[in-house]
Amino acid sequence: MSPRTGRPTENPKKHQIMVRLDEETEQIVNDYCEQENVTKAEAMRRGARKLKDDMKK
Repeated sequence: MSPRTGRPTENPKKHQIMVRLDEETEQIVNDYCEQENVTKAEAMRRGARKLKDDMKK
């Protein structure tokens, strides 16, 4: 195994996205991360999943 190989996972994260946030949105994300003790990446994943609930069926 390569020394650069990360931990094995059943849900690999192969896709990256960069986004620019305004100050208010950045503060919301930071506050959420602190409250829930999660990374920004995890907060964004949770937010994306919530969008699914808002989609028309």
